[in-house]
Amino acid sequence: MTVQHIRLFGDPVLRTPAEAVVDFDAELRGLVADLTDSMTDQNGAGLAAPQLGVALRVFTFHVDDLLGHLVNPVLEFPDEEEQDGPEGCLSIPGLYFDTKRRQNVVAKGFNEYGDPMQIVGSGLMARCVQHETDHLDGVLFLDRLDPATRKEAMKAIREADWYDETAPPTVKVSPHRSAGGLFRPGAATSPFGFGR
Repeated sequence: MTVQHIRLFGDPVLRTPAEAVVDFDAELRGLVADLTDSMTDQNGAGLAAPQLGVALRVFTFHVDDLLGHLVNPVLEFPDEEEQDGPEGCLSIPGLYFDTKRRQNVVAKGFNEYGDPMQIVGSGLMARCVQHETDHLDGVLFLDRLDPATRKEAMKAIREADWYDETAPPTVKVSPHRSAGGLFRPGAATSPFGFGR
């Protein structure tokens, strides 16, 4: 296994937009393997390359028994339906907050060999794809919270035993239109920290 250290909130790499992949080579396949192994080790639903300190547009996912990856993702939303439910992040371990997302998504990109691929997802898959693509843009799910919930989240982060107060946190506004909606009270949920 090639499990790597996952960067935590406060690390500047998490706020740096990632570069498009141009070389579909053995190094990229090694990165996909590292992402997959590190995500699986943490029982995650997804993991983006910046979370391993690599500023490339690649993420892996493991949702509903479907394990895969996407390189250079571009998202399209077929409708306006939203979801709202608990979301977390392996870079913000142990904390979950209700986050609005789009219910349905079409993600187009490439596999590790440069072959075109597409993911059509709803519910948890749509949430995961949006969450991980946000990571590639330097956006955290905290940026999508309403002001009161964001304040609550920042307090919880400062109180977390993993938090490093020498790495000052930054919260910014997402460059993407905010919307979403998967989990509703009573719906089947898993507290995922993109991770699960």
